[in-house]
Amino acid sequence: MRVALVSGASRGIGEAIARALHGKGYRVGLLARDEGRLQALAAELGEGALAFPGDVRSLADWQRAVAGLLQAYGRLDLLVNNAGIGLQKPISELSEEELRQVLDVNLVGPFLGLKAALPALLASKGTVVNIGSLAGKNAFKGGAAYNASKFGLLGLMGAAMLELREEGVRVVNILPGSVDTGFAGNAVGASWKLSPLDVAQAVLFAAEMPERALVSEMELRPTHTAPKGG
Repeated sequence: MRVALVSGASRGIGEAIARALHGKGYRVGLLARDEGRLQALAAELGEGALAFPGDVRSLADWQRAVAGLLQAYGRLDLLVNNAGIGLQKPISELSEEELRQVLDVNLVGPFLGLKAALPALLASKGTVVNIGSLAGKNAFKGGAAYNASKFGLLGLMGAAMLELREEGVRVVNILPGSVDTGFAGNAVGASWKLSPLDVAQAVLFAAEMPERALVSEMELRPTHTAPKGG
């Protein structure tokens, strides 16, 4: 039996990851703020899916989810830090509050998730998968807050990878390009973009590598580029 905890699981990439893991036989804990969508997904998945409404900016919410999984299943094998927010705004218009909000969700949130889950992951020799972004390596106009959060995530989890691999815990960063979701207010239905299922497949690949092997970073790109004017 393998047990996973997925943040941002109520929609988009997180929902696709939760569905894929559950389909592979994982018991899955679902963490997100949208309690209604979260409970509906848990009910749809049925046995082996537990909803934990909460905010990734709260260590107590993370601890509650980890404790709930340990109580139900006795272990935790996989943490997927997926929850995130997007904000595109020029530096001249970006407020301190907006910057802190993006950093708190996209950078501090995964840190808190790792802190809460680490004792259980050390016990199981588990895996941490962080859903980053190619924006963590490539800055773009209007992306100051988002770029900062994703550059920071790579630094944070890169250090964690080097520290924890010797203790049997693997840390993997997955960096997707454009994904066809409503993230940051994007319209859905762009056929040239990656599907959330593509990212979910990468998570499965990273989580199911032999224990002796560590895929520390994966970059995912669409095979096609955006159409002109798209």
